[in-house]
Amino acid sequence: MDASTRMTKHSAAIAHLLCARALRDFGDGFVAVLLPAYLLALGLGPVQVGMLATAALLGSALMTLAVGLVGAGYDHRRLLLAGASLMIATGVAFAVVDDYAILLVVAFAGTVNPSAGSASVFMPVEHAVLAREARDAERTRIFARYSLVGALAAAAGSLAAAVPELLGHAGLGHLAALKIMFVLYAALGGVGGFFYWRLPRRPPSPDGAAKAALGPSRRIVYRLAALFSLDAFAGGFVVQSLLALWLFERFQMSVAAAGVFFFWAGVVSAFSFPVAAWLARRIGLVNTMVYTHIPSSVALVLAAVAPSLPLALALLLIRAALSQMDVPTRSSYVMAVVTEAERAAAASLTSVPRSLAASVSPILAGALFAASLRAWPLVICGALKILYDALLLLQFRHVKPPEER
Repeated sequence: MDASTRMTKHSAAIAHLLCARALRDFGDGFVAVLLPAYLLALGLGPVQVGMLATAALLGSALMTLAVGLVGAGYDHRRLLLAGASLMIATGVAFAVVDDYAILLVVAFAGTVNPSAGSASVFMPVEHAVLAREARDAERTRIFARYSLVGALAAAAGSLAAAVPELLGHAGLGHLAALKIMFVLYAALGGVGGFFYWRLPRRPPSPDGAAKAALGPSRRIVYRLAALFSLDAFAGGFVVQSLLALWLFERFQMSVAAAGVFFFWAGVVSAFSFPVAAWLARRIGLVNTMVYTHIPSSVALVLAAVAPSLPLALALLLIRAALSQMDVPTRSSYVMAVVTEAERAAAASLTSVPRSLAASVSPILAGALFAASLRAWPLVICGALKILYDALLLLQFRHVKPPEER
């Protein structure tokens, strides 16, 4: 097989993976919005909704870890097809089951995602496939495109959450319209499975290299996981709902105006991904993560003490333009500094602890809000993130990916 044919096959595999991610994130986008409405329509209360969301997040975290740990020992294509099958089963179950106990089991064992988090059963395997198919020089650009596609698809999915209301105007019952959206979710899993099926078959690592999920890169992965968890813990002080609460209480901002602001902040963040890839080619992955993150944290701290709403929003938009540039660069860096057999495990072991760490700090932020210390969550978030950036630069500035050596 000549070089041009190999490159064409690699490009096709990446395109199939991007299509599958777009479909999946589109489904996650409307399910995250409609899930609580659907459960309330079934007659369940807010406590039961929260319990189901917790079950879904915990199950997703555990399954992501499991897939990452065994990923090197199985054909990645087969694992992704299994994930797509699970997505189909999850959508069908939510559409036809009304019993809460069964829905709890489905939420725990299925693929439904009640948050905007990236941890999912698909993520570690997709990262491993992308890193395998992309050349070193193109890896960060591919991860930036992967992140951009996912963010835009999720945003479009959020808009699609209005479909049940439109169906209601057409005469369809509210509950039936919500069930149709879960059928659509299952259908998206089926189409995504078609794109996974078109990925090339690749055997597991030879000579038993996959027996240990992590081998020579174990120390690097654990250190990165600890640092990324600190970053996520800091970010939990300013999750979107808490930031909206701060805007409501600090400036009496309306809900409609906040929605418009967060939409544009999301768009700005999404289009920062390709900029991050461009910048990484010039100053390196670690430098891009650190030197874009620190200004975003400074902007957040300044927004906390801004005297007017326009100034606060301007600073928060600057933060949005910079704070997510470490997403594709972080994924690319993790894949670059471990061996191919360790990539699935490294992706999950650096992602799942982030999700768990981020679940702790909102409780602390809520306590600060209750004590009328409304600016402190923003200040603490910014300070901890600057500490994370300093530690990352100190520990990993000399650990170079192949394209920077």
